[in-house]
Amino acid sequence: MAENIEIKQAPEREAPRKESPEKEAEVKAKAPRIHTIEKKRSKIKIFDVVNYIVFGLLTLIIIFPIWKVICDSFNAVGVYQFKLWPTQPTIGGYATILKTAKLFRPLLNSFITTICGTLLGLVMATLGGYVLNQYEMPGRTFLSYFLLVTMIFSGGMIPEYLVMKKLGLVNNMWILVFKHGMNVYNLVLMKNFFEGIPASLYEAAKLDGCSPMQIFYKIVLPLSKAALASIGLMFAVTVWNDYSTVQIYITNRSQVNFQYMLRVMVMDGDTPTTSYKVSQSTLYYSGIVCAILPFMLAYPFLQKYFVTGVNVGAVKE
Repeated sequence: MAENIEIKQAPEREAPRKESPEKEAEVKAKAPRIHTIEKKRSKIKIFDVVNYIVFGLLTLIIIFPIWKVICDSFNAVGVYQFKLWPTQPTIGGYATILKTAKLFRPLLNSFITTICGTLLGLVMATLGGYVLNQYEMPGRTFLSYFLLVTMIFSGGMIPEYLVMKKLGLVNNMWILVFKHGMNVYNLVLMKNFFEGIPASLYEAAKLDGCSPMQIFYKIVLPLSKAALASIGLMFAVTVWNDYSTVQIYITNRSQVNFQYMLRVMVMDGDTPTTSYKVSQSTLYYSGIVCAILPFMLAYPFLQKYFVTGVNVGAVKE
C-alpha cells in the first residue's frame, strides 16, 4: 500500500532590506577608517612588546649584580660564581659592621655628615636662588656672573688645602659638610625654579603686607617641594659618596666616613678582626650593601619629585 508522502514547501526567505543610499555611503566611508585604526593598533602592540623586552633585559642586567652582592653578603663562605641563594646563610657581616667600632664609627660619620651637608646645601641653594631672583636687587647681574665663573674656574688643590687648614677643617669630618655646602649648579637650578612661580603670587603677598622673607617661607618654599626633594637628593648623594676629600684632608681614622673605610677594605684588604665566622669577601659585600641601601630605599619615594624638579628647574621658557 503506497504511503501518502506529504511534501512541505520550505518557507521563503525574506529579501534583504536595501539600505538607503546615504546609509551605504556612510558605511563605505567608515570602512577604510576602521582598517586604519586596526593597523595603528597592531603597530602600537608591536612597539609595546619590543619595549617591554628591551627594558626587561636592561632591568635584569641591573638587578643581577645587585642580587649577587646581596646574596654574597649573607653567605658565610666567599663564593666567586653566581648563586641565586646563599649556601650558608649568616648575618655575621652586618653584625661585624654594627658591633665593630672601626666600621660603625665611619658609618655613623657618614649619616651625620650627609644629613648636615644636605640641610646646609639646601639652605644655601634656596636662599641664594631666591636672592638672585629679586630683579630690583642692586648688583644682581654681577653676582650671577661671579657665581657662574666659579663653575668654570677653581683655585686649585693647594690653595683649597691652605684655606681648609686655616679654617681648622683638616682632620675633621665637618669638612664634608662645609665643602659641599655651596653648589652653584644647584643654586642655578633653584633660581630657575623660583622664576617659574607666577609673579602674581609675589604681588598678592606684597599687597597683603608680607616681607620678602615671609614670602620666601610662606609661599616660595611650600611651592618648591619638587625642587627641594630633587636637589636635596643630589646633595645627599654627593656627600655620602665622597671619599676623595677624606683621602686628601683626613688621616685620623675616627673622622673618616664609611665610603673611605669601604675603599680601604676592598683595595688594601684592611678588614677588622671579628668573632663571627665570615669570610673577608662576605664583609666586603655587607659593606657595599650598607653603602647603597639608604638611597635604594629613599629613591623610589623621591623619584617623582626628582624628575619634576630637575626638568622644571633646568628648562627656562
